[in-house]
Amino acid sequence: MTERWLRALRFPRYFYRPARGYWFTSFLAQLIESGEGCFNVTLDIGLTQSQVCRQGGYVRVGDVELPITDLKPTEPDRVVFFDVDRHELYEVVKHTESGFYKLKAVGLDVAPTLEINGIHMHRIKDVDPITDTLYKIRALRPKRGGVVLDTCLGLGYTAIMAAKSGASLVVSFEIDPNVVYIAERNPWSRGLADERVKVYLGDVVEAVYELPDEFFDRVIHDPPRFTSSTGDLYSQEFYNQLFRVLKPGGVLFHYTGEPRARGPPSILKGIKERLVRAGFVRVFFDRRALGFTAVKPG
Repeated sequence: MTERWLRALRFPRYFYRPARGYWFTSFLAQLIESGEGCFNVTLDIGLTQSQVCRQGGYVRVGDVELPITDLKPTEPDRVVFFDVDRHELYEVVKHTESGFYKLKAVGLDVAPTLEINGIHMHRIKDVDPITDTLYKIRALRPKRGGVVLDTCLGLGYTAIMAAKSGASLVVSFEIDPNVVYIAERNPWSRGLADERVKVYLGDVVEAVYELPDEFFDRVIHDPPRFTSSTGDLYSQEFYNQLFRVLKPGGVLFHYTGEPRARGPPSILKGIKERLVRAGFVRVFFDRRALGFTAVKPG
């Protein structure tokens, strides 16, 4: 049944294509500048260690020699990427008519976040993006072998973590191709190549109607900040559909952020009321994960 309805979706399947190369941040550039000779550093923002050799104003990585001055981002929190296939050095940013996207570095060996028009897609104050994701997954109470709906892909951290937590299938949607561009150039998004993670390009507000009744064991709803353009992701009708696709006894985690940081407390009150009207029970706000956990009676 699973393969049949997945093939029937009107939305195109996206197959993750990670860019290959080396990543440089201001944190790494500072470290390289402080030494001479050959030493080990991270060239994928903390995932692994590689040897680099510095001589004068140049750094050699394998058979590639790069000027140190070119490895410094134009702004401290940006990421410079050397694309080995294109043999090109550029910052992982995207300017479009709809906004400005960038991979934002938050430490030497810490997973970066996605920033869109100045808004971070993960918490980075007093917590790193991966720990932020872990809190969300724990609030979801993963079920080994379960099927997960991840409504908004972003850099894919929740989808990846759900698969690592034992899900047999994670179905995710991403409406914005600019987000996919950044994810392809983020080493921490490589887990999206996991065969258990199925990504579709399109608006989940529309796609949810094509998902089968009572199919998912868990739903992760981590939408962008509430605005006039994202309001449908917080609507009564959308919550009704999330309730419909969950199995009896299934769990929803809905990230909202801190009430006073992302809007007045009335926003959270309204979200909780709509979740209850949709049929969810045991709806409570998890202050560590900063979102609502809710259960479908079963």
